[in-house]
Amino acid sequence: MTIIERALELVPNGSLLGLGSGRAAQAFVKALGERLRNRSFRVHGVPTSEETARLARQEGVPLLTLAEAGILDLTVDGADEVDANLDLIKGYGRALVREKIVAASSRRLVILVGDEKLVPQLGTRGKLPVEVTPFALPLCEARLRELGCRPVPYLAPLAYSGERDRDEGGALFVTDNGNHILDCQIDPIPDAHRLESDIRAIPGVVGTGLFLDMADTVLVGDRSDFRLIEERRRKR
Repeated sequence: MTIIERALELVPNGSLLGLGSGRAAQAFVKALGERLRNRSFRVHGVPTSEETARLARQEGVPLLTLAEAGILDLTVDGADEVDANLDLIKGYGRALVREKIVAASSRRLVILVGDEKLVPQLGTRGKLPVEVTPFALPLCEARLRELGCRPVPYLAPLAYSGERDRDEGGALFVTDNGNHILDCQIDPIPDAHRLESDIRAIPGVVGTGLFLDMADTVLVGDRSDFRLIEERRRKR
């Protein structure tokens, strides 16, 4: 069994479902579309990004806005780091704010990750995305540096030309919300709640990639084929 198949087992028929972003979440959306071809199974999805929305429509998953859906039964999403408490860092895929809003609107958050995303302490992989309003970019950069976060503006990737690297960019990346991303170069975080509070107090910060006390279930798979390795549940 894969983490995708296990996640599908957790989705009730007739549910309102948050659809995450990233590689694992996209694999889930494709599998969900296949299951929906069985006419006895029905769900409605709320996407966390325009990219996910396009994929869901392509796969025949009926979509609602968050305003239309209200409280969601379940959200299935990925993560970039997961610690032993099931706290997360997300946002390497640049959809962190919508992902957090959809997750907060859900009764349950199920996270799909490869085993390489498991970390002993949040910040181990050295990056924390922060979404900021364009007008506040200089202020946010300065205040984040004061917090020791070493912000680097994320640039929109250029089209691959055969001569330039895919990761090279030109203009500042613009999120689906019309904002910019600062990738904070960080060390392992001793107090994630404190850091979240300090960053959110900066005027112009829209949200951070810290998802604390939100995940209910984490399905861990093999990094190459999503084969289910373990299922972790939050202790309440």
